[in-house]
Amino acid sequence: MTLALPTPALELVADFEIAVAPATDLGAGPLGQRRVIPILSGTASGPLLNGRILPGGADFQLIRHGSGDGWSTADIEARYVLETDDGARIYIVNAGVRSGTEADIAQLNAGGTVDPSRLYFRTAPRFETAASAYLWLMRHTFVATGARYPDRVVLRYFVVR
Repeated sequence: MTLALPTPALELVADFEIAVAPATDLGAGPLGQRRVIPILSGTASGPLLNGRILPGGADFQLIRHGSGDGWSTADIEARYVLETDDGARIYIVNAGVRSGTEADIAQLNAGGTVDPSRLYFRTAPRFETAASAYLWLMRHTFVATGARYPDRVVLRYFVVR
């Protein structure tokens, strides 16, 4: 007997806008170019989550060596704290991938702007909190889509239902 499995659906959680400082470039190593980007501040605004990003987080990136196909891929993992409008604090680990042509990624790394439609930027955020009103964040899977600008990152978070 085959059971009917539910088809996942996405529900908007919030739009995040995160101000970032210039990257600290650690140089090219055996796996690629390592960079650390300080997170300065930001906001989350949406139907399920609202608040401000506290300073002190960072985005840790490894830009992998090219595979010879003209594309470049960055493994990204940002860690930061959201303080909700009602005072709860939520620790967020947002890991994913940003891919684009080598020219587009080089332009981003040099502080330029690239049309977000030219890049693949997807993440899978995870949450940790002691606030009872937000424990649901620790019981679901989330996905996000993003765009990188010279001074900020814009992300749209969805819960997978």
